[in-house]
Amino acid sequence: MSTRPDRADSRSLAEASLAVHGGITLDSTRALRTPLVMSNSFALPDDPSEISWSATAPGLYTRNTGVNQQALERKLAALEGGEDAVALASGVAALHAVFFTHVRAGDHVVVSDVVYEATWRLWTELLPRRYGIQATFVDVTDPDAVRAAMRPETRLVCVEAIANPTTKVADIAMLADIAHEVGAVLMVDSTFTPPPFYRPLADGADLVVHSLTKYINGHGDAMGGAVIGRSGLIEPIKADAMVDVGGVISPFNAWMIQRGSVTLPLRLRQHFASAQRIAEFLDADRRVAFVAYPGLASHPGHDVARRQFGGREFGGMMAFALDGDPDAQNRFVANLRLITSGFSLGHDDSLIVHTAADGPRTATYPAPFRRYGHLRLSVGLEDADDLLADLDAALDATPL
Repeated sequence: MSTRPDRADSRSLAEASLAVHGGITLDSTRALRTPLVMSNSFALPDDPSEISWSATAPGLYTRNTGVNQQALERKLAALEGGEDAVALASGVAALHAVFFTHVRAGDHVVVSDVVYEATWRLWTELLPRRYGIQATFVDVTDPDAVRAAMRPETRLVCVEAIANPTTKVADIAMLADIAHEVGAVLMVDSTFTPPPFYRPLADGADLVVHSLTKYINGHGDAMGGAVIGRSGLIEPIKADAMVDVGGVISPFNAWMIQRGSVTLPLRLRQHFASAQRIAEFLDADRRVAFVAYPGLASHPGHDVARRQFGGREFGGMMAFALDGDPDAQNRFVANLRLITSGFSLGHDDSLIVHTAADGPRTATYPAPFRRYGHLRLSVGLEDADDLLADLDAALDATPL
């Protein structure tokens, strides 16, 4: 496959152009869009005896890398400014791929004390119990605490740029400096902060993980995950977690996600502009107990977010709760007519989910989360006025 010689260098392109053209190549068909290739096997040369059955390139077997997977990987590397990328079956598969490949028995990792549920369980239960890997959970907004947690055997620091679900903001440049002081790899889950909104590699991160299921696909109809970074860190993930563990993305999902990624910068503008208005509306309503959104001046990470994310946009995710008991939170959700109660995020439609306050998982959450629980809201692409009207009507219909 050869790049199109008449196309501009992607490094010089503006964000919207990069989303359309970044990583695009022409194959032998000369199709302007990579065709969907569903075959899992390919014709071998007359003498296949010298072929490596673990090779990580298209043209052998789709578990080793498919045509559509490779096209998506080129696009993701261009969007993030990374050397290479690997696309896998889900966001959790991508997280596990990093842990499986780059951490060994006897190693130590430092993990943010607020992370996605699957990351939490991997580092509190599965990996320590089965492989003897030790994990220390720490408040990543406290540089002294992070430094105190580091050990000579620390191999990985695992954080989220904006934490799920509390919206804690990690200072990636600061964490990169601390991780690199002991030779550890900094992995940033940037699912809440997709490019072009934020690129952690530019601030010193070594690996960036995305649940492609969310914003990068953007339409709630395909699952995938990705890791982006230096080739020397990505190639072992392809060889180990992709080829020999088998967490490969399907050709159809790769094709769908690449298709969705073209409109990513346009979609993010709408997500983020509406989210700021909604957060301000909720924050001003006496019936709302708290709102956690980095775009609010009251947010503990607001100043870091302004500096790190360019000072204009703060994401499409927030958490809040009504000043009431769990039944009140549930009644409020039931009274919504436009916003849907659903588990995912980053879709075209706005999604909300209620999570209760109790349980060991919430011990490191801020006090309001532990008192009220929270409603995690993913702001979609609907008209902002319609979303505000839906929230206001649901608040009026929910006695407290």
